[in-house]
Amino acid sequence: MKPSVYLETTIFGYLAMRTSGILRVAANQQVTLDWWENERQRYDLFVSRYVIDECSSGDPVAARERLVFLEGIPLLEVQHTADTLAENLLRDGLLPPKAAIDAYHISIAAIHGIEYLVTWNCRHIANPALRPQIETVCREMDCEPPVICTPQELLEINDVY
Repeated sequence: MKPSVYLETTIFGYLAMRTSGILRVAANQQVTLDWWENERQRYDLFVSRYVIDECSSGDPVAARERLVFLEGIPLLEVQHTADTLAENLLRDGLLPPKAAIDAYHISIAAIHGIEYLVTWNCRHIANPALRPQIETVCREMDCEPPVICTPQELLEINDVY
């Protein structure tokens, strides 16, 4: 059985966007594209309706370009327990109210037992300072949290094996 990966919205944004003139962003785009082209087949990929909704918003041309990458990726159901876990991630200011969708990405992945949550959102999701607290909240609800990482970190995991 392949390891499972929940792909958060930023991954599709990086895959579809024009090459950035900002070196760090361009490097992240290339890493994302390399992972997509060469590594994704090693994993069972999943998304949620929140990813579809976010990828569908904004400029219609850009939205179509993002949505192409979602074709064929299974959709995880949003369960009541995911609502509760997301609310718990938002309480006490762990994640700010504006990051409610980010809380849902984490909670859906955790509730479904997904092994990795891959994102470039390092402010609210792949933030090293928040990860231990996110993991604690998940475990308090008897959910094993996913390993939250960037595509670069997932590539490095593969280099270890």
